[in-house]
Amino acid sequence: MAKTNLSVAAADPPAAARTPDAHENDTGRQFVIFHSAGEMFAVPLAEVKEIIRVPDVVRMPLSPPALLGLANLRGTVLPVLDLRRLFNLPEVEVDDASRVVVLDQGQPVGLMVDRMANVVTVDADRVEPVDRVKATIDTDLLTGMIKDADGKTIVMIIDVARTIGRNFEVAAATAAGARPDAVPLATGADVVAPSEVADEEQLVSFMVDGQEYAFPIGDVQEIVQLPEAITPVPNAPGHVLGVTTLRSRILPLVSLRALFGMHDQALSDANKVVVVSVADGERNRVSVGVVMDMVKAVLRVNRALVEPVPSTLGQSGGHGDIRAICRLEDGRRLVSVLAAEGMFDLDVLRAVRGDDDAAAHTTQEDRVMAGEIADDAQFVVFRLMDEEYGVPVEAVREIVRVPDQLTRVPRSPAFVEGVINLRGTVLPVIDQRRRFGLDEVERSDRQRIMVFTIDGRDTGFIVDSVSEVRRIATAAISPAPELSGERGRVVQGVANLHDQRRMILLLDMACLVEPEEDEALSHFEERLAA
Repeated sequence: MAKTNLSVAAADPPAAARTPDAHENDTGRQFVIFHSAGEMFAVPLAEVKEIIRVPDVVRMPLSPPALLGLANLRGTVLPVLDLRRLFNLPEVEVDDASRVVVLDQGQPVGLMVDRMANVVTVDADRVEPVDRVKATIDTDLLTGMIKDADGKTIVMIIDVARTIGRNFEVAAATAAGARPDAVPLATGADVVAPSEVADEEQLVSFMVDGQEYAFPIGDVQEIVQLPEAITPVPNAPGHVLGVTTLRSRILPLVSLRALFGMHDQALSDANKVVVVSVADGERNRVSVGVVMDMVKAVLRVNRALVEPVPSTLGQSGGHGDIRAICRLEDGRRLVSVLAAEGMFDLDVLRAVRGDDDAAAHTTQEDRVMAGEIADDAQFVVFRLMDEEYGVPVEAVREIVRVPDQLTRVPRSPAFVEGVINLRGTVLPVIDQRRRFGLDEVERSDRQRIMVFTIDGRDTGFIVDSVSEVRRIATAAISPAPELSGERGRVVQGVANLHDQRRMILLLDMACLVEPEEDEALSHFEERLAA
């Protein structure tokens, strides 16, 4: 639903936008009254920022039951709690009367209620301590009771700080109003030993006309869906499909099929666009969208398996654009590693973009790629159910298809779905849906195994699909709500892509496997190796 502000005090509208002054505090306190499960509750008006309709939410894995999820409140991440779940009341479906009361707790927190009542000013003698009134709910979360003049109607005053605190760990800095601008992100150094990185090369591979190609991960800015609208450019070479707009910048689109002289094929939803960065002078870079048939995998391969192009291939037929051949699976799988530099005519790209002076049109993202500024990070985005998750690209060793059958190993840990043979190495595989307590589904062709290196150990996680590799500005990343308990820390940040109406939950790789699970995995792998 669209978020809509709601006046909570028809009789006294200005009160909803201000804090009562000292005189009002002497004569009475103002409260916002609402209904849930047949009971009436109240919160101090001074703690209410606004009241909105129930928004769409992104559900967080392993979160407290009371947390409905995260919503986008005008560019701010808003955790939304269900009042019924907080007080163990019977649940009902959300309807048009339901509302979210946005409370100020150093950062905004939403409280979903059944319906609003009014705003009242209550004299001090009408507020009684909790211990004087018997209630069927947890009175530890209340500060008092408001008794009506008839002596029958009772409104329970919620202790907002304690109620929220039971579900969230509010850091001291947040309580003091000092909120960090961005969450610290895991880097390759957190998940892969530096000595291993020096001997490996990371590639993004894709298919074109039945052949597998790859770009080094450093050349890839992101991978996106083929846009619906492509604007043709008059007099452009045949391999230039046209231009599109990607986050307020003009992006030339090039067909790798046409560039390499392969037979033409109609574009479809299966096509992907790999956005690569090409040097244009010493400091400037140009972004180019290269259209592929499909993206295959993210690979981390030993440099010993990457060989220069045989001289017998020469420079014809597009082979001059291939800088190396990667031999995998004992030579049965060959991946041609492309050289982004030199593949494209920069004069043509400038003309396509309409740049008379490339330096004058350098974008913020181009400057990031040139190393002048560093205000973004690169993530692999995957899906589980209806939600999107992101992991640092450095944490992904590779992405492979799920085999028809996983090998079950007797006496394996309960959380291990099975094992696969990954180029001679036995790899334990965990079902990420089961890990996050989500509904299980049948195996499909879209599912993938994402291989992560965590504490020096490779582990596979089955996800519903891998959608893209993309750069996300740190300004768009907010810290995730600090949920109570260790399990809630698996989400370390939220990428709030406001213009696209998307939220991507960024995972903390160190928390994907619990300490006791990590120990069980260690013993399991020792038994397999014996």
